[in-house]
Amino acid sequence: MNENLFSSFITPTLMGLPIVIVIIMFPLVMMTSSKRLVSNRLHTFQQWLIKLTTKQMMTIHSPKGRTWSLMLASLIIFIGSTNLLGLLPHTFTPTTQLSMNLGMAIPLWAGAVILGFRHKMKDSLAHFLPQGTPITLIPMLIIIETISLFIQPMALAVRLTANITAGHLLMHLIGGATLVLTTISPPTAMITFIILTLLTILEFAVALIQAYVFTLLVSLYLHDNT
Repeated sequence: MNENLFSSFITPTLMGLPIVIVIIMFPLVMMTSSKRLVSNRLHTFQQWLIKLTTKQMMTIHSPKGRTWSLMLASLIIFIGSTNLLGLLPHTFTPTTQLSMNLGMAIPLWAGAVILGFRHKMKDSLAHFLPQGTPITLIPMLIIIETISLFIQPMALAVRLTANITAGHLLMHLIGGATLVLTTISPPTAMITFIILTLLTILEFAVALIQAYVFTLLVSLYLHDNT
């Protein structure tokens, strides 16, 4: 059991070639498009949810920041769908890979920071040195603020990776314990199965919440620089 604990996080391959791209593209099948005059309930619910989420994130932005609306909406859909994909049996969760999450966080963070330095140079530099700082603390504060700035994309990626990985590991452990207890103590196995069911429901919520938190933090970084 311990040997297979992290087997679900290994990048799957087919004939020696990684098939991560195929897995990442699979959730697009769930995003239906309707050409009918009257949309079905699934498509209507998807459109309503996208509009609601986008409206909540973009109300604080200036017109320049709202140009990122399509990118942020695509980001939350992509992360949410890949998180939910990992909850299916015998599947792979791309968002458990720190390299992939860094690949999403660093370009978005860098784009927001570069946008801030391009259009709000004075305000962006002012973040490195708060007003009224004693002269003796100026070098230390500049170093601290610089480090905190560069830690932001790492914090984004690590937060998403840790939350998704921890949930999957916990489900794996409880599922294994339930299987073992089935033959030893059926009443105890029933209790652990109920716990596993509740945890699975919680993981569905965590998958969507983490997608929203990741996108919201990117939106806040964008707001600080526009």
